[in-house]
Amino acid sequence: MAFFLDIFKRNFSLFSSDIGIDLGTATVLVYVKGKGIVLNEPSVVAVNKVTGKLVAVGTEAQETLGRTPDNIIAIRPLREGVISDYEMTELMIKEFIRKVQGFRLFKPNVVICVPSIITEVEERAVIDAGTQAGAKRVFLIEEPVAAAIGAGLDISRPNGNLVVDIGGGTTDIAVISLGGIVESTSIKIAGDKFDEAIIKYVRRKHNALIGERTAEQVKKTIGCVYPRTEEEIMEVKGRCLMTGLPRTFTLSSSEILEALEEVSSAIVEAIHSVLERTPPELTGDISSNGIVMTGGGSLIWGFDKLVASKTGIPTRVADEAVSCVAYGTGNCLENLASMQDGTINLSRKRQMR
Repeated sequence: MAFFLDIFKRNFSLFSSDIGIDLGTATVLVYVKGKGIVLNEPSVVAVNKVTGKLVAVGTEAQETLGRTPDNIIAIRPLREGVISDYEMTELMIKEFIRKVQGFRLFKPNVVICVPSIITEVEERAVIDAGTQAGAKRVFLIEEPVAAAIGAGLDISRPNGNLVVDIGGGTTDIAVISLGGIVESTSIKIAGDKFDEAIIKYVRRKHNALIGERTAEQVKKTIGCVYPRTEEEIMEVKGRCLMTGLPRTFTLSSSEILEALEEVSSAIVEAIHSVLERTPPELTGDISSNGIVMTGGGSLIWGFDKLVASKTGIPTRVADEAVSCVAYGTGNCLENLASMQDGTINLSRKRQMR
Protein backbone atom coordinates (compact mmCIF):
# COMPACT_ATOMS: atom_id res chain seq x y z
CA MET A 1 0.00 0.00 0.00
CA ALA A 2 2.82 2.39 0.92
CA PHE A 3 4.53 1.58 -2.41
CA PHE A 4 1.46 2.56 -4.47
CA LEU A 5 0.95 5.67 -2.32
CA ASP A 6 4.53 6.74 -3.06
CA ILE A 7 4.02 6.28 -6.83
CA PHE A 8 0.80 8.31 -6.62
CA LYS A 9 2.56 11.15 -4.83
CA ARG A 10 5.41 11.22 -7.34
CA ASN A 11 3.25 11.11 -10.45
CA PHE A 12 -0.06 12.63 -9.46
CA SER A 13 0.88 15.12 -6.76
CA LEU A 14 -1.74 17.82 -6.36
CA PHE A 15 0.36 19.83 -3.95
CA SER A 16 2.62 22.63 -5.16
CA SER A 17 6.23 23.25 -4.22
CA ASP A 18 7.22 26.84 -3.56
CA ILE A 19 9.10 28.52 -6.40
CA GLY A 20 11.88 31.09 -6.63
CA ILE A 21 12.17 33.05 -9.90
CA ASP A 22 15.16 35.06 -11.08
CA LEU A 23 13.19 37.19 -13.53
CA GLY A 24 16.06 38.48 -15.65
CA THR A 25 16.05 40.71 -18.71
CA ALA A 26 17.93 38.09 -20.72
CA THR A 27 17.28 34.83 -18.85
CA VAL A 28 14.72 33.40 -16.44
CA LEU A 29 15.90 30.84 -13.88
CA VAL A 30 13.36 28.94 -11.80
CA TYR A 31 14.24 27.27 -8.50
CA VAL A 32 11.81 24.72 -7.06
CA LYS A 33 12.00 23.97 -3.35
CA GLY A 34 13.55 20.56 -2.79
CA LYS A 35 14.72 20.22 -6.41
CA GLY A 36 17.05 23.16 -7.08
CA ILE A 37 17.22 25.04 -10.41
CA VAL A 38 14.93 23.20 -12.80
CA LEU A 39 14.59 25.77 -15.59
CA ASN A 40 17.06 28.12 -17.29
CA GLU A 41 15.64 29.71 -20.44
CA PRO A 42 15.80 33.04 -22.31
CA SER A 43 13.12 35.56 -21.36
CA VAL A 44 11.65 35.71 -24.86
CA VAL A 45 8.04 35.24 -25.96
CA ALA A 46 6.76 34.61 -29.51
CA VAL A 47 3.10 35.44 -30.18
CA ASN A 48 0.75 35.48 -33.16
CA LYS A 49 -0.22 39.12 -33.82
CA VAL A 50 -3.49 38.14 -35.49
CA THR A 51 -4.88 35.70 -32.90
CA GLY A 52 -2.89 36.86 -29.87
CA LYS A 53 -2.06 33.21 -29.12
CA LEU A 54 1.24 32.18 -27.57
CA VAL A 55 3.47 30.48 -30.14
CA ALA A 56 6.62 29.78 -28.11
CA VAL A 57 8.36 30.73 -24.87
CA GLY A 58 11.98 30.63 -23.77
CA THR A 59 14.52 28.73 -25.88
CA GLU A 60 12.04 27.99 -28.67
CA ALA A 61 11.04 31.66 -28.85
CA GLN A 62 14.66 32.88 -28.85
CA GLU A 63 15.39 30.78 -31.94
CA THR A 64 12.72 32.78 -33.78
CA LEU A 65 14.28 36.21 -33.01
CA GLY A 66 14.85 38.03 -36.29
CA ARG A 67 13.42 35.07 -38.25
CA THR A 68 9.67 35.36 -37.83
CA PRO A 69 7.03 35.92 -40.56
CA ASP A 70 4.88 39.08 -40.44
CA ASN A 71 2.11 37.51 -38.37
CA ILE A 72 4.43 36.33 -35.57
CA ILE A 73 6.49 38.60 -33.33
CA ALA A 74 9.24 37.54 -30.92
CA ILE A 75 9.68 39.99 -28.06
CA ARG A 76 11.57 40.32 -24.80
CA PRO A 77 8.91 41.48 -22.31
CA LEU A 78 11.49 42.70 -19.77
CA ARG A 79 13.74 45.64 -20.51
CA GLU A 80 16.46 47.04 -18.28
CA GLY A 81 15.41 44.85 -15.36
CA VAL A 82 11.73 45.81 -15.30
CA ILE A 83 8.52 44.79 -17.06
CA SER A 84 8.02 46.59 -20.38
CA ASP A 85 5.12 44.40 -21.58
CA TYR A 86 2.92 43.34 -18.68
CA GLU A 87 0.65 40.94 -20.61
CA MET A 88 3.55 39.07 -22.23
CA THR A 89 5.42 38.86 -18.91
CA GLU A 90 2.36 37.32 -17.30
CA LEU A 91 2.06 34.75 -20.11
CA MET A 92 5.77 33.93 -19.85
CA ILE A 93 5.71 33.43 -16.06
CA LYS A 94 2.54 31.33 -16.34
CA GLU A 95 4.13 29.09 -18.98
CA PHE A 96 7.34 28.64 -16.99
CA ILE A 97 5.37 27.77 -13.82
CA ARG A 98 3.36 25.25 -15.86
CA LYS A 99 6.57 23.72 -17.20
CA VAL A 100 8.08 23.14 -13.76
CA GLN A 101 4.88 22.33 -11.86
CA GLY A 102 2.52 20.64 -14.27
CA PHE A 103 -1.03 20.30 -12.93
CA ARG A 104 -1.41 21.13 -9.25
CA LEU A 105 -4.53 21.60 -7.18
CA PHE A 106 -2.93 24.22 -4.95
CA LYS A 107 -1.06 27.30 -6.12
CA PRO A 108 2.61 27.79 -5.19
CA ASN A 109 4.15 30.63 -3.19
CA VAL A 110 6.59 32.50 -5.42
CA VAL A 111 9.66 34.60 -4.54
CA ILE A 112 10.75 36.94 -7.36
CA CYS A 113 13.97 38.96 -7.58
CA VAL A 114 13.83 42.67 -8.43
CA PRO A 115 16.52 45.37 -8.97
CA SER A 116 17.51 47.29 -5.84
CA ILE A 117 16.13 50.67 -7.00
CA ILE A 118 12.89 49.44 -8.57
CA THR A 119 9.98 51.89 -8.19
CA GLU A 120 6.77 51.04 -6.33
CA VAL A 121 4.83 51.03 -9.61
CA GLU A 122 7.29 48.52 -11.06
CA GLU A 123 7.10 46.43 -7.87
CA ARG A 124 3.31 46.31 -8.15
CA ALA A 125 3.58 45.21 -11.79
CA VAL A 126 5.85 42.30 -10.81
CA ILE A 127 3.54 41.26 -7.95
CA ASP A 128 0.42 41.45 -10.16
CA ALA A 129 2.11 39.52 -12.98
CA GLY A 130 3.14 36.76 -10.56
CA THR A 131 -0.35 36.59 -9.02
CA GLN A 132 -2.12 36.50 -12.38
CA ALA A 133 0.31 33.82 -13.57
CA GLY A 134 -0.90 31.48 -10.82
CA ALA A 135 1.02 32.29 -7.63
CA LYS A 136 -0.75 31.96 -4.29
CA ARG A 137 1.41 34.71 -2.75
CA VAL A 138 4.25 36.73 -4.23
CA PHE A 139 7.31 37.83 -2.27
CA LEU A 140 9.99 40.20 -3.58
CA ILE A 141 13.69 40.17 -2.76
CA GLU A 142 16.40 42.51 -4.00
CA GLU A 143 18.80 40.98 -6.53
CA PRO A 144 22.07 41.90 -4.77
CA VAL A 145 20.83 40.34 -1.51
CA ALA A 146 19.84 37.15 -3.33
CA ALA A 147 23.16 37.20 -5.23
CA ALA A 148 25.13 37.51 -1.99
CA ILE A 149 23.26 34.58 -0.42
CA GLY A 150 23.70 32.50 -3.58
CA ALA A 151 27.43 33.30 -3.63
CA GLY A 152 27.77 31.82 -0.15
CA LEU A 153 28.33 35.07 1.76
CA ASP A 154 27.17 35.26 5.37
CA ILE A 155 25.23 38.51 5.21
CA SER A 156 23.74 38.18 8.71
CA ARG A 157 26.97 39.28 10.46
CA PRO A 158 27.94 42.93 11.11
CA ASN A 159 30.55 42.71 8.37
CA GLY A 160 30.53 44.62 5.09
CA ASN A 161 30.33 42.77 1.77
CA LEU A 162 30.25 44.43 -1.65
CA VAL A 163 28.33 42.56 -4.35
CA VAL A 164 28.28 43.53 -8.03
CA ASP A 165 25.54 41.70 -9.95
CA ILE A 166 25.78 42.30 -13.72
CA GLY A 167 22.68 40.94 -15.41
CA GLY A 168 21.19 41.45 -18.85
CA GLY A 169 19.41 44.75 -18.24
CA THR A 170 20.78 46.15 -14.98
CA THR A 171 23.91 46.14 -12.87
CA ASP A 172 23.12 46.08 -9.15
CA ILE A 173 25.87 47.15 -6.76
CA ALA A 174 25.28 46.89 -3.03
CA VAL A 175 27.09 46.97 0.29
CA ILE A 176 25.39 44.43 2.55
CA SER A 177 25.69 44.07 6.32
CA LEU A 178 23.44 42.55 9.01
CA GLY A 179 21.17 41.07 6.35
CA GLY A 180 20.33 44.41 4.75
CA ILE A 181 21.58 46.86 2.15
CA VAL A 182 23.59 49.76 3.56
CA GLU A 183 24.43 51.47 0.26
CA SER A 184 23.40 50.54 -3.25
CA THR A 185 22.81 51.66 -6.79
CA SER A 186 21.26 50.05 -9.84
CA ILE A 187 22.26 51.26 -13.29
CA LYS A 188 20.63 50.30 -16.57
CA ILE A 189 23.97 49.33 -18.08
CA ALA A 190 24.66 45.60 -18.31
CA GLY A 191 24.83 42.69 -20.76
CA ASP A 192 22.46 44.22 -23.33
CA LYS A 193 24.55 47.39 -23.49
CA PHE A 194 27.66 45.30 -24.16
CA ASP A 195 25.86 43.68 -27.11
CA GLU A 196 24.73 47.09 -28.40
CA ALA A 197 28.28 48.43 -28.10
CA ILE A 198 29.61 45.56 -30.24
CA ILE A 199 26.92 46.11 -32.89
CA LYS A 200 27.73 49.85 -33.04
CA TYR A 201 31.47 49.20 -33.23
CA VAL A 202 31.09 46.70 -36.11
CA ARG A 203 28.85 49.15 -37.95
CA ARG A 204 31.32 52.00 -37.49
CA LYS A 205 34.61 50.18 -38.05
CA HIS A 206 33.67 47.41 -40.49
CA ASN A 207 30.69 49.03 -42.24
CA ALA A 208 28.66 45.89 -41.55
CA LEU A 209 25.53 45.02 -39.62
CA ILE A 210 25.24 42.10 -37.21
CA GLY A 211 22.30 40.97 -35.07
CA GLU A 212 21.92 40.71 -31.29
CA ARG A 213 22.57 36.97 -31.22
CA THR A 214 25.80 37.34 -33.20
CA ALA A 215 26.94 40.20 -30.94
CA GLU A 216 26.29 38.05 -27.87
CA GLN A 217 28.27 35.19 -29.41
CA VAL A 218 31.20 37.56 -30.08
CA LYS A 219 31.00 38.83 -26.48
CA LYS A 220 31.13 35.32 -25.05
CA THR A 221 33.85 34.05 -27.39
CA ILE A 222 36.44 36.85 -27.66
CA GLY A 223 34.92 39.61 -25.51
CA CYS A 224 37.13 41.22 -22.88
CA VAL A 225 37.27 44.39 -20.77
CA TYR A 226 40.91 43.99 -19.75
CA PRO A 227 43.84 43.29 -22.13
CA ARG A 228 44.20 39.57 -22.84
CA THR A 229 47.60 37.92 -22.58
CA GLU A 230 47.06 36.48 -26.06
CA GLU A 231 45.08 37.99 -28.92
CA GLU A 232 41.91 36.08 -29.88
CA ILE A 233 40.18 36.33 -33.25
CA MET A 234 36.78 35.26 -34.53
CA GLU A 235 35.17 35.04 -37.95
CA VAL A 236 31.83 36.86 -38.05
CA LYS A 237 29.04 36.89 -40.64
CA GLY A 238 26.95 39.99 -41.22
CA ARG A 239 25.46 42.22 -43.89
CA CYS A 240 27.55 44.75 -45.77
CA LEU A 241 25.99 48.22 -45.45
CA MET A 242 27.43 49.28 -48.82
CA THR A 243 26.16 46.44 -51.00
CA GLY A 244 23.42 44.94 -48.81
CA LEU A 245 24.95 41.50 -49.41
CA PRO A 246 26.19 38.91 -46.86
CA ARG A 247 29.78 39.46 -45.78
CA THR A 248 32.29 37.57 -43.62
CA PHE A 249 34.97 39.44 -41.71
CA THR A 250 37.30 38.94 -38.73
CA LEU A 251 37.10 40.56 -35.28
CA SER A 252 39.90 40.53 -32.70
CA SER A 253 39.74 40.66 -28.90
CA SER A 254 41.59 44.01 -28.87
CA GLU A 255 38.82 45.46 -31.06
CA ILE A 256 36.15 44.19 -28.66
CA LEU A 257 38.16 45.64 -25.73
CA GLU A 258 37.91 49.03 -27.45
CA ALA A 259 34.20 48.52 -28.20
CA LEU A 260 33.33 47.67 -24.58
CA GLU A 261 35.51 50.30 -22.89
CA GLU A 262 32.80 52.92 -22.43
CA VAL A 263 30.25 50.48 -21.00
CA SER A 264 32.70 48.78 -18.62
CA SER A 265 33.97 52.18 -17.41
CA ALA A 266 30.40 53.19 -16.50
CA ILE A 267 30.07 50.10 -14.30
CA VAL A 268 33.42 50.77 -12.61
CA GLU A 269 32.34 54.38 -11.95
CA ALA A 270 29.13 53.12 -10.33
CA ILE A 271 31.19 50.86 -8.04
CA HIS A 272 33.33 53.88 -7.11
CA SER A 273 30.24 55.95 -6.26
CA VAL A 274 28.90 53.23 -3.92
CA LEU A 275 32.28 52.91 -2.19
CA GLU A 276 32.44 56.69 -1.71
CA ARG A 277 29.10 56.65 0.14
CA THR A 278 29.94 53.60 2.27
CA PRO A 279 30.73 54.14 6.00
CA PRO A 280 34.49 53.87 6.73
CA GLU A 281 34.13 50.80 8.98
CA LEU A 282 32.40 48.85 6.23
CA THR A 283 34.93 50.07 3.64
CA GLY A 284 37.62 48.47 5.81
CA ASP A 285 35.66 45.20 5.83
CA ILE A 286 35.31 45.31 2.03
CA SER A 287 39.06 45.84 1.64
CA SER A 288 39.58 42.63 3.62
CA ASN A 289 36.69 40.59 2.20
CA GLY A 290 37.09 41.75 -1.39
CA ILE A 291 34.44 42.43 -4.02
CA VAL A 292 32.25 39.56 -5.25
CA MET A 293 30.90 39.68 -8.81
CA THR A 294 27.88 37.68 -9.96
CA GLY A 295 25.62 37.52 -13.02
CA GLY A 296 26.34 36.60 -16.62
CA GLY A 297 28.00 39.95 -17.38
CA SER A 298 30.72 39.29 -14.80
CA LEU A 299 31.92 36.36 -16.94
CA ILE A 300 33.26 38.68 -19.65
CA TRP A 301 36.99 38.01 -19.67
CA GLY A 302 39.00 40.22 -17.31
CA PHE A 303 36.12 41.98 -15.54
CA ASP A 304 37.43 41.00 -12.09
CA LYS A 305 40.91 42.17 -13.11
CA LEU A 306 39.54 45.50 -14.33
CA VAL A 307 37.61 46.17 -11.10
CA ALA A 308 40.59 45.15 -8.94
CA SER A 309 42.95 47.42 -10.89
CA LYS A 310 40.61 50.43 -10.68
CA THR A 311 39.60 50.06 -7.01
CA GLY A 312 42.67 48.45 -5.47
CA ILE A 313 40.39 45.89 -3.79
CA PRO A 314 40.73 42.12 -4.43
CA THR A 315 37.89 41.03 -6.71
CA ARG A 316 36.60 37.59 -7.61
CA VAL A 317 33.83 36.15 -9.75
CA ALA A 318 31.54 33.87 -7.73
CA ASP A 319 31.25 30.19 -8.54
CA GLU A 320 28.24 29.58 -10.80
CA ALA A 321 27.92 33.35 -11.20
CA VAL A 322 24.92 33.09 -13.55
CA SER A 323 22.91 31.05 -11.02
CA CYS A 324 23.78 32.94 -7.80
CA VAL A 325 20.60 35.03 -7.75
CA ALA A 326 18.43 31.94 -8.38
CA TYR A 327 20.18 29.99 -5.61
CA GLY A 328 19.78 32.92 -3.23
CA THR A 329 16.09 33.15 -4.10
CA GLY A 330 15.75 29.42 -3.50
CA ASN A 331 17.38 29.81 -0.10
CA CYS A 332 14.67 32.33 0.82
CA LEU A 333 12.02 29.66 0.20
CA GLU A 334 13.15 28.02 3.42
CA ASN A 335 12.25 31.18 5.37
CA LEU A 336 8.86 32.11 3.91
CA ALA A 337 7.27 31.97 7.36
CA SER A 338 9.30 35.03 8.40
CA MET A 339 8.61 36.94 5.16
CA GLN A 340 5.60 39.05 4.29
CA ASP A 341 3.85 39.41 0.96
CA GLY A 342 4.86 42.04 -1.53
CA THR A 343 7.33 44.85 -1.05
CA ILE A 344 7.90 44.54 2.71
CA ASN A 345 10.91 42.24 2.22
CA LEU A 346 12.94 44.85 0.38
CA SER A 347 15.92 45.94 2.47
CA ARG A 348 15.53 49.62 1.66
CA LYS A 349 11.93 49.51 2.86
CA ARG A 350 13.07 48.02 6.17
CA GLN A 351 15.56 50.87 6.55
CA MET A 352 12.85 53.46 5.96
CA ARG A 353 10.50 52.11 8.63
